Amino acid sequence: MSKAEISLDWQGDMSFETELNGHKIQIDAGPEVGGSNKGPRPKPFMLVALAGCAGMDVVSILKKMRVDYEGLTIKVEAEHTEEHPKHYSSMNVIFEFKGSNLPVDKLKKAVNLSEERYCGVSAVYRKAIPVTTEVRIIE
Repeated sequence: MSKAEISLDWQGDMSFETELNGHKIQIDAGPEVGGSNKGPRPKPFMLVALAGCAGMDVVSILKKMRVDYEGLTIKVEAEHTEEHPKHYSSMNVIFEFKGSNLPVDKLKKAVNLSEERYCGVSAVYRKAIPVTTEVRIIE
């Protein structure tokens, strides 16, 4: 089994900085809880990780299927609890493909392969909360 590791360095108040794949990322809290709003909050990165993982899978699979499309937008809608610890209670991943005469069956197959076989982020999240997907076509 391989290992992954990250390191966060405290920048003062509620701010932390890390470096991922050679890119610096700063996270922070809002002023209402003692932060300075120097970066995004940490929890939404969970949504970014899911959309990015699934998106890269789907793009790769569709390339192998030789499916051409004009654009792809991935949205993740998440419900979260109001009580502490506040966490996401469900997620819905929406794949919006742009183009005309797109093969819906192949688009759905690529999304299903990502969610059921390839996306490690989705695999972990599904063990904890319901994660659903939708495929939309925008012509």
